[in-house]
Amino acid sequence: MRRTRGTGVGIATALVLITGLVTACSSEEQGAQGSCTTTPNGTLLTAAPVSRAAGATQDISTNPEIGSGYRTDMRPVRTHSYAVSTANPTSTEAACAVLREGGTAADALIAAQTVLGLVEPQASGLGGGSFLLYYDAASKSVDAYDGREVAPAAATENYLRWVSDTDRTEPKPSARASGRSIGVPGALRMLEMAHRDHGKTGWNELFTPAIDLADRGFPISPRLAGQIAESAKDLAVDPAAKEYFLLPDGAPKPVNTVLTNPAMVKTLHAIASDGADALYTGAIAEDVVDAATDASGGRTPSALTTGDLAAYQPKKRTALCTEYRASEICGMPEPSSGGITVAATLGMLRAFPLDTMRPDAVNADGGRPDAQAVHLIAEAERLAYADRDKYVADPDFVPLPGNSPQTLLDDAYLKQRAALIDPNHSMGSAQPGNFGPAPVGVGPQTPEHGTSQISVVDSYGNAASMTTTVESAFGSFHMADGFVLNNQLTDFAAEPIGTDGQPVANRVQPGKRPRSSMSPTLVFDRAEDGTRGELTDVLGSPGGSVIIQFVVKTLVNLLDWGLDPQQAVSAVAFGAANTPETGIGGEHPAIDATDNGDHDPLVRRLRELGHQVSVAPQTSGLSALVRTDDGWVGGADPRREGAVLGDTE
Repeated sequence: MRRTRGTGVGIATALVLITGLVTACSSEEQGAQGSCTTTPNGTLLTAAPVSRAAGATQDISTNPEIGSGYRTDMRPVRTHSYAVSTANPTSTEAACAVLREGGTAADALIAAQTVLGLVEPQASGLGGGSFLLYYDAASKSVDAYDGREVAPAAATENYLRWVSDTDRTEPKPSARASGRSIGVPGALRMLEMAHRDHGKTGWNELFTPAIDLADRGFPISPRLAGQIAESAKDLAVDPAAKEYFLLPDGAPKPVNTVLTNPAMVKTLHAIASDGADALYTGAIAEDVVDAATDASGGRTPSALTTGDLAAYQPKKRTALCTEYRASEICGMPEPSSGGITVAATLGMLRAFPLDTMRPDAVNADGGRPDAQAVHLIAEAERLAYADRDKYVADPDFVPLPGNSPQTLLDDAYLKQRAALIDPNHSMGSAQPGNFGPAPVGVGPQTPEHGTSQISVVDSYGNAASMTTTVESAFGSFHMADGFVLNNQLTDFAAEPIGTDGQPVANRVQPGKRPRSSMSPTLVFDRAEDGTRGELTDVLGSPGGSVIIQFVVKTLVNLLDWGLDPQQAVSAVAFGAANTPETGIGGEHPAIDATDNGDHDPLVRRLRELGHQVSVAPQTSGLSALVRTDDGWVGGADPRREGAVLGDTE
């Protein structure tokens, strides 16, 4: 059964880059094929003040990127047969045009990703990695594609801790900004695999939008300009990054500066002609290694080799699908912790009547969350994160308890975990479940950072949810041949031995993939016999380790509270990792973040329940596409520059 929620409203060459855009395609504009142009949506509010609770355990610096305010009163977007949402309107336009011309969701991903690598290089690109869930309508199957970066063959468990066994100083200028943070990129190889399986448009055609954009140039958006300014000191250390992002005097290039990228034009032409091999072998691979091992500016070089690049292979894994209420939720398996942690949280929440705790004063921005609902969800997340922190890592190196995610997701086990939740007081932090003697320990949890999200449905009924990243903003600050190189290896635990003396599951090992929190998600109705029904929702978010909380919030908004997708993603961000701190997004107009939230009724009530509450602004980048009786309706996160496009009804 289709669920209806709320109400709403050739390759594209339009290169509009304005904060806060979304489709408004009249029937006259779309003609026979549909329009793929964007118009303003919502009213931009300035970023909320940054404030922190006394004793809070996380700093605003753990946010994936800088905050960029909030667009209030955004409208949901209704389309008929296809839809796409990305983090930037120019990228959305390029992907929409591919769909309009008969391309599949797999085709649209390539156009979107290559354009995002230009207009949002701080978040993702050819030098990063991705996780993808793909629904094939013909076979009604879900494929999980793992394009996560890997550690070089020469990496050791102390690779991020110190320069060498004889020089036990931290890599310079830091582990993140040194070559040591750079993993073998995986995004392009993964996209090539997905296109081989599900593509329809010719591979070389899909690079035309990005090639044209890089050649002709595009204006720097407000969000990108802000991130360049914040990162200017680090970008200045790398010669290529300095030349591209900074003015000759070292000042950051300001908003609306037109950027051209001749190096990227050359790179994309090579990939369009020769496939992913053009990046993983030959001259471009050599340039990547040269950039990663460049010791200029006193940087500690990477141990990356051309052999590491040539050996990289993406992996197709089994999607992690579990039940929640009347739906089947499919997420990404390890080495992402996203799917398993989202599923565990929802599994515990089945014990509580969340449908009776709907937000108050629901409006276009999602209303104000019920304090008891936030309490229960945050407590379930603490328990789920506790298991994640101890047990989840690259499954090719460290098996889960029972050698299966189902051990952590067993109904009886999750009921036991849910029984630990006190409705009247926060647990502060949770202990992981006990599965007998474990060969893994728990150490400090490394914060994760920047990412981007692409959600697509095509006219054939296929769908894709892809979360893609270079890790922190601008990755490692190293550039090669027009693109930023990731700092993904800092998602590993730098300390290889836990506080209990056991090896940490997520420690560095050669050829290993660091744990992620990326949570691309597909939702299906369940038929009466329990089998998979119709695809109903496509969603995901950037946000580092907080991605899990953003996705849980959105799923509960959609499935328990019946919000439309724009309300669901616009709604107040809230949740907790396994610390005493609960985050309540102070950027949202429904939250009073002044004086550390002391005057906000939701914050005050949570503190009465024992939560340490932070009202620091949240920087999610959610997108959600939801099936209705007559098509699709989509929402883009008001906290970034994203837009939804498709063919209007």
